[in-house]
Amino acid sequence: MSLKSLDKFKSEVETELKDILNWWMTYAIDIDNGGFYGKIDNDNYVSSEAVKGLVLNTRILYTFSSAYALNANNEYLTTANRAFNYLIENFADTLDGGFFWSVDEMGGMLDSKKQIYGQAFAIYAFAEYYKITKHEKALALAINTFNLLEEHSFDPINLGYTEALTKNWEPIEDLRLSEKDQNDKKSMNTHLHIIEAYANLYSVWHNEELKLAIKKLLTNFKDHIINKENHHLNLFFTETWQVKSTLISFGHDIEAAWLLQEAAEVINDEDEIISFRKISIQMADATQKGFDKNGGLWYEYDPTTNHWIKELHWWPQAEAMVGFFNAWQINAKDEYLIQSLKSWTFIKHHLKNEVKGEWFWGVNSDYTLINGEDKAGFWKCPYHNGRACIEIIKRTKKVN
Repeated sequence: MSLKSLDKFKSEVETELKDILNWWMTYAIDIDNGGFYGKIDNDNYVSSEAVKGLVLNTRILYTFSSAYALNANNEYLTTANRAFNYLIENFADTLDGGFFWSVDEMGGMLDSKKQIYGQAFAIYAFAEYYKITKHEKALALAINTFNLLEEHSFDPINLGYTEALTKNWEPIEDLRLSEKDQNDKKSMNTHLHIIEAYANLYSVWHNEELKLAIKKLLTNFKDHIINKENHHLNLFFTETWQVKSTLISFGHDIEAAWLLQEAAEVINDEDEIISFRKISIQMADATQKGFDKNGGLWYEYDPTTNHWIKELHWWPQAEAMVGFFNAWQINAKDEYLIQSLKSWTFIKHHLKNEVKGEWFWGVNSDYTLINGEDKAGFWKCPYHNGRACIEIIKRTKKVN
């Protein structure tokens, strides 16, 4: 591939990043009640009474902080400040520590449980915000949340982290992240985003206990979460790491491929870097089973029943852009860079809302829109697509 192709790729995603962030600043800010709206549909219609979730708000904070670090646009800093203030004023649990799972449209506590996935995104976002502001409270909140997870969620016997706890960090019966998830003690998804968060915190706080926690998580992935036979991720587990699911999630496979390597690089562990560069390629190769003929990445596959969920959601396509670019950076095989570019082309043709902005949730196998899903909502945030653009911009700069 030529440098001209990379320059075009970089230029297009720079424009796309601006478009994504401008959409969020235009449509998502809740002027009346503070923070950001909890739900916006494909026609940019706001559901002003929608629940406001921790994941949405922390991901907004992360994305606008990361975007500001990239190009110092003051509007991005203003939006990041808004997200930070709303989180500490409405989501922070000042009594028991950590962050509520959701609040109502007015900012009143709605669901007080401590979903560890959400706590991880708080760490991830506050660490990123600290990078651009050096706001000591942001760093303190990230460190305190890390300590709470190590005290209450970490399993010292079997390693890993339990999925959820009550407001005051006691065991809870319903551990599920969402209604579609299994009610098991441990999951790949939560562990992936804990290590992502811990790595980002370590980049601003070189603490030995944190470094050890990251190394333990890398071991968890090698020993239990990554399937040694097919290099896909196992998704759900018992407390003692017995596998409880046969589903393959292609988007998580390719996301983990680069995030785990990044965690090894952040702690500067040469043995882990070598190991996870190899694993990254293995996982990228495994992910290729999930590609549609037009370059889109299918959602899920169950090999025990040969059942496919042939939907093409926005976030696996964004992660494929980064994961295959990363694979190309490791071993320079053109097929990986070509796939990264194919993923971007698929996004442009099928997911980007050219008329009303941002990306659609996804399309069906015939490329018709998936009905009834948000353009912004509890799970639909500027994180996957915004971060993918930022990563491609950074990585193409290094190549050039």
